[in-house]
Amino acid sequence: MTNEMNGAEAMVRMLEAHGVRHVFGLAGDTTLPFYDALYRLDHQITHVMTRDERNAAYMADGYARISGRVGVCEGPSGGGATYILPGLIEATESSFAVLAITTDISVGSYGKYPLTEVDQEALMRPLTKWNTVIRQAAHVPRMVRAAFRAMTTGRPGAAHLGLPHDVQHDPVDGEDIWADPAHATFPAYPQAPEPGAVETALDAILSAKNPLIVCGGGVVIAGAMAGLARLAQRLDIPVATSISGQGALAETDPNCLGVVGSNGGTDETWEMMEAADLVVFMGARAGSTTTSRWEAPSPATRIVHFDSDPMVIGANYRTEVGVVGDLRLALDQLGAALDRREKAGSLDAPGFGGAAAVAQRKARKFARFQALAASDETPIRPERVIAAMQEALPDDAIIVSDPGTSCPYLSAYYQLPRPGRHLITNRAHGALGYAMSAALGAWFARPDAKVVATMGDGSFGFTVGELETICRHRAPITFIVFSNANFGWIKASQSDGMGARYHNVDFSRTDHAAVAAAYGVKSWRVEHPQDLERVMKQAVAHDGPTLIDVIVQPLEETAAPVRRWMG
Repeated sequence: MTNEMNGAEAMVRMLEAHGVRHVFGLAGDTTLPFYDALYRLDHQITHVMTRDERNAAYMADGYARISGRVGVCEGPSGGGATYILPGLIEATESSFAVLAITTDISVGSYGKYPLTEVDQEALMRPLTKWNTVIRQAAHVPRMVRAAFRAMTTGRPGAAHLGLPHDVQHDPVDGEDIWADPAHATFPAYPQAPEPGAVETALDAILSAKNPLIVCGGGVVIAGAMAGLARLAQRLDIPVATSISGQGALAETDPNCLGVVGSNGGTDETWEMMEAADLVVFMGARAGSTTTSRWEAPSPATRIVHFDSDPMVIGANYRTEVGVVGDLRLALDQLGAALDRREKAGSLDAPGFGGAAAVAQRKARKFARFQALAASDETPIRPERVIAAMQEALPDDAIIVSDPGTSCPYLSAYYQLPRPGRHLITNRAHGALGYAMSAALGAWFARPDAKVVATMGDGSFGFTVGELETICRHRAPITFIVFSNANFGWIKASQSDGMGARYHNVDFSRTDHAAVAAAYGVKSWRVEHPQDLERVMKQAVAHDGPTLIDVIVQPLEETAAPVRRWMG
């Protein structure tokens, strides 16, 4: 490596030093030096040209969730910087490490009313965990290191680096190009709980009569699934999850109750939330969805809370025991504490009967589901689509869902057969148009897995242009569009809460299969239930991009597992 390079070259080398292998984005005038460095230098980074900066951020988000590595997106000044915002707030609030690099006008032009001027640092500040605009080329290596350090340590989140045009041309000392390899993945430098905290939490759990563990996304982010499974089996304690927490246990595990709360939860799972005398929140923030707007646990329920972020403990519930630390390390400590008590003969394992209670509730829930999934009604019931997916997809499939029509059905009824991150959705801010792009990021992260993206037809319209990107890379992703010709979630909410006064939620029926075919996607339109299973298997088996446009029952007419619509 030579001793001197320019700022754009230094950015490429710093990304390479941090183990970055994929960058998602598209060019603008201010990006030209950075793109030229990517073109000229010998490196291992694949740049994926997208059709929209927002979708570049969603691709980086999907990549980060599946790979456990930092997802990187980039865009130009002005419109590029504003378009990239939605993906950054989603990553920060969902605790995933995503880096956005937005090139900028020259520092020397600031305040002179140049085209595309915007205060990028102010723009990004409320959306990111860490953010700066680099004003001297010599600062590039140090600022990149700071961004990766911030994204990957503690509670992960997004970072932003502004890279002005003149900074990309100015010299950088090559001796400063280095990185800490620990910051290539997250969580980096995990911290164990303070001595005694886990033992105190264990005392509280063992003193309960009817405890329930409620897992959020933190369990999977920390890679704590094995420790959780050992604890659940050893104490026979039931485990529920938020939607983000799916995969904390395999959903076929006898102790896994499934999703609880207002979205994807059902009456059967909610029974256990209401009946618990002690709730252990584990990597969950106890937010509005998981608790059905804090309806349960009640203020009288005892709370134990494990989380890597001390700010979430006690935020919504009076907490009896708080354990701050990495969940993998905390659960390892919990297992060791059980071993010590067992060896000393002081452990009288209560055997909470979790598996039996879970089995009884699952039997009732899935009996109702199977009756709906077998229906030959038209439009097709969404439950039938979920059943067809369960039959057709391999155990290691990755499912990416938009937050609308498909999400509650998948979360309630699709049984993930393996622990780990196999279902992702943008639960923090719920923006439509996420799944198509995030699925491509997920595929780049794990190209050997079958990736399936589900969305409503409203979401499809947000992001359809990325079908060209997907076809350009021949990514064998299967897209399933739940078509009901309206913004279904809002229409169902108008039905429930506004006396069925529908205003501006319906749009024209589109042949999404024909649209996809025009991009080069092998596609089907399915209107009859008898065709669904056959088409699903054909689409999943095809070696290129596929799309199934399923004409489904509108949400306002369904039995969707959303608590406020089920009363």
